[in-house]
Amino acid sequence: MGDGFDLHFARRGPVPNQRQLAILSHLSRFGSDLESSWDVPRALSLVGIAEHLGVVRSALNPPLKRLEEAGLITTRTAHVIGSNRRRKVVHITQSGREASESHSHTPQQGGSSFGPIPDSVNITGRGAEVSSIAESASEGGSILIEGLPGIGKTSLAVAVCDEMRERNWTVRWSSANADSDVRSIGEMWLGGNPPSSIESISAKLDSKRTLLVLDEAQELSDRHIESVKSLMEACSRTSASVIVVTRAPNPFTELIGFIENRLEGLVPEEALGLLPENLDKSEALEICRAMDGHPLAIKLWEPDDELPGSGAIQEFVENTVIRRLSQPGSTSLDELSLSPIPLLVDELFEPDGADELDDSAILRWVSDFVEPHHLVRNVRRAAWSEEEIAKLHHEQAEKWSSRDGHRALRIEAHHRIFSENLIDAGWIMGNIPLISSEDSAAAAVLLEQATQLLDEERLSEMAADLALERGEAGFASSHIESLPSGPNKIFRESRLARIEGDLSKAEELEQSAMKLMPPEERVRTQISALVRKFDDRLPGPIDPASASSILSEADSLLLSDLSSEDGEMASLAIDLLRHSISLDIGDLEQAASTRSSLEERLGPNDARVKSLDIKARLVSKSEGLVTEEAMASARKHIESSESPLERIKIIHMALEASHPNCPEWLLNEHSVFNPGSLRGDLPSHRRACSHWWYWRGVLEPSSRLSNWNESIVRLRAAECAGAAKKLTSRLAKEL
Repeated sequence: MGDGFDLHFARRGPVPNQRQLAILSHLSRFGSDLESSWDVPRALSLVGIAEHLGVVRSALNPPLKRLEEAGLITTRTAHVIGSNRRRKVVHITQSGREASESHSHTPQQGGSSFGPIPDSVNITGRGAEVSSIAESASEGGSILIEGLPGIGKTSLAVAVCDEMRERNWTVRWSSANADSDVRSIGEMWLGGNPPSSIESISAKLDSKRTLLVLDEAQELSDRHIESVKSLMEACSRTSASVIVVTRAPNPFTELIGFIENRLEGLVPEEALGLLPENLDKSEALEICRAMDGHPLAIKLWEPDDELPGSGAIQEFVENTVIRRLSQPGSTSLDELSLSPIPLLVDELFEPDGADELDDSAILRWVSDFVEPHHLVRNVRRAAWSEEEIAKLHHEQAEKWSSRDGHRALRIEAHHRIFSENLIDAGWIMGNIPLISSEDSAAAAVLLEQATQLLDEERLSEMAADLALERGEAGFASSHIESLPSGPNKIFRESRLARIEGDLSKAEELEQSAMKLMPPEERVRTQISALVRKFDDRLPGPIDPASASSILSEADSLLLSDLSSEDGEMASLAIDLLRHSISLDIGDLEQAASTRSSLEERLGPNDARVKSLDIKARLVSKSEGLVTEEAMASARKHIESSESPLERIKIIHMALEASHPNCPEWLLNEHSVFNPGSLRGDLPSHRRACSHWWYWRGVLEPSSRLSNWNESIVRLRAAECAGAAKKLTSRLAKEL
């Protein structure tokens, strides 16, 4: 296992051996400008190089020494990005670049990749598995890669991706954590403004020579795992191939259509490549056998460590790897092991031990975020008693409470829920909306955990409402069922029936609930129901019979029991609705009268009045065409509006008025609008978002199936079952 150069000399000088050449090839990816840079990527540090080569840290010392002696590399200390101190880094020299180019035979990768795919690493002893899985994927198969933590599943998947890209395949990668749901996985695969429904994502990805990867599937929460499972199965039925990577035991009850591939430890002779080349072969084989060929366990080994008995890897991690850590290293490990999601090193309250954990091969990097390798994390967690865990969560909750932002709030909430002493229904209900506004998937996970620990009606109501907003009928039904009888339960049952498409049942339940409500709440609910009925349609004029029915119901509302303030708000809402209906049915006289009344109460500069005027101009066409003046007015309002809802509503009005001759500026305004800026907890925002997807399908015919599927799902979540049914019928005709 010698490490010297091959001592024949060509005109280009001595030929580096395989490991030295791998180091040079890795270093050559980085520009010479980094040689004097203050901040250096972690990939140029010793731990980064060892990680890329897939070897233990100590395996770098001999080859780096020989490369430096030959003038092919230089070393210095510099600040490493993600580290709190200066560390030794390595740079390639011009001679090193020439040597790398002369002897490197790296194949060109023709295919593209999307998502947070990890950097490629030199993989040892897995050639047969890579070839077998790549071949299965090439034939359209979907594969489940399963194995113990640290066994090399992710590295294997990355190697397969490299192989597929060499075959000109497109690779789309996603990595799961506790907050991942269908939408976030779709976002990693697709980027931009992706759809969020299973039907739309799978339709968007239905493409040949495409490989979809879900890594770390075991990290998925119980709250989202079934929907993600359905997504994986739906994608496996498309033209794309799918790879799911998970720790054993497999968290999915069953993945229909997937070939299972169980990854075992390396054969000792193959695992030798992880160790220093100058190590005595018999000693190296003894190490590999003691570690059962487990790649991470071998990388955690240090020369002074006592070897465990066969099958005792967890004891080795607990009694050797963790025990040798300093106090800062141990504290940092505890903090990371408790966190529900990976953290930035700068987010650690005790960051001093992070470098030690990194040097010890304990850290797993996910872009700029870190977490312990799951083997180490699981061993560390198992060592704590329930009382110790609760105390540690309590301490972390107190620390995270000192920080601002939804991310800090999400992590604090997790620690509060599992601290026992700090779990409080009032605090959770007060802060979940803030978390949900940024990440409804995380909020859903937290609410599910809280409702399992606290028997609190208000929490169950909130969990049911969030599930309804996300269009998750199963979870909504479960939480609604736990509520006591009364108008709150009946009203949510009505919403659930509407999401499930049973309109007659929804109307019956809604009427039953309203009879039990106090006057103020009943009128608010009635007005909301009328607005929803008006909105429950696709773009285009309202049916005259529906308009007449809504106006008749509006006229019959009893406002006399309301306070003067509530009465004024109710009257205003009804008049806004009346004005919209009047314009839709062409009753311009009634529209003008209502508009005057609204201006009197709101003032001429109110945004709602300006919006009414723009819509009036857009519907008042000349010879069947919208006027230039009306479009210019709409454009000015769109560009100046600070409200996402107001902006997208005017965009949709202008599209409806001008289609199919929409101006380029309007098409661009719709394209660049971010539907994620709309709030999922407000019905008007959910309905506007569903219409954004409808118009995207109209304007992008090539992606109509995916976009209209998404619109249908969102229309149902917005409780517009009638519009969803009509769009489903229209889509079926298109197909």
